[in-house]
Amino acid sequence: MTDSVHLSSQQGPGTADRGTASDEAAISAYRALARWWGSNARDFPWRFGKTTPWGILVSEVMSQQTPMSRVLPYWEKWMGMWPDPQAVSEASTAEIISAWGHLGYPRRALRLQECARTLVRDCGGRLPASYDGLRALPGIGDYTASAVLSFAFGIRIPVIDTNIRRVLVRVFDGAESTGGAAGAHDRELAAKVLPAGSRQSVVWNQSVMELGAVVCTAKKPRCAVCPLNSLCRFYASGLPGLGQKPTRPRQKFRGTNRYVRGLVLKALRQAEAETGPGTAAGTQRRSRSVPYSELNSLWNDTVQLDGCIASLDEDGLIVINKDHSVSLPR
Repeated sequence: MTDSVHLSSQQGPGTADRGTASDEAAISAYRALARWWGSNARDFPWRFGKTTPWGILVSEVMSQQTPMSRVLPYWEKWMGMWPDPQAVSEASTAEIISAWGHLGYPRRALRLQECARTLVRDCGGRLPASYDGLRALPGIGDYTASAVLSFAFGIRIPVIDTNIRRVLVRVFDGAESTGGAAGAHDRELAAKVLPAGSRQSVVWNQSVMELGAVVCTAKKPRCAVCPLNSLCRFYASGLPGLGQKPTRPRQKFRGTNRYVRGLVLKALRQAEAETGPGTAAGTQRRSRSVPYSELNSLWNDTVQLDGCIASLDEDGLIVINKDHSVSLPR
């Protein structure tokens, strides 16, 4: 795995402005990370060829802004119920939202079902193995398309998420990654240090991402046990600006619109779980409506509550009935 490592000769303009990686440093980093990955990679069920490209896509969508360890039980339940796009496309919207549970950003669940229905209708139920084909699917952005190509299909492509960006900027630039959207320099750096071999590029993407998640963390990096500490410019410089982020006022989660929307959805999921099957043969189970008065008891700011209910309705996550009760869509 660690022999015959080469890097792409392509280098974008401006790469040298911040003194980024030499080929020798990048090759040494790959070899050290490949050894570390072989002994330390967490054994998730969407890794090491144990699932389908669809399973990898589901894991990537669920993992957006959510730790993988928290995703695990939801992924296992989801894949047990709906192992392929066909199964997801046939599920009710209420089932999809209920299965999403407390993962947050539930609009992702609806986009994933939209994606499944597009795959069934236009792609024979299979994920396309091309960047443009993946980007054309509902809810699939640059990161997700790149990650699926790399992890599901073994295609050589730079993958840039928050963890990967943090590791690369620290190791090769000797600077702290301050967040925000990836810029031209971040993309040039990721492309420059990516091994030329397809197999090596997949190991690189996976291991850099894993290192950022469990060792080279944002606030308390474990530099003493990092396999790249002898190569890391950030470590050699004394971790300048560690944890520095753009200054902005911090807001507590309780009281935000996201929090209130979560209260409404939690009440509807609980009502859905309490709803029994239809009484007659072939009768489809109906979503239980929750009276507005019951929702009103959840939050005392009725103006904010009403705004959150309206936004959930606009996002297609709930249905407001004629009597002002609310239910999950079918």
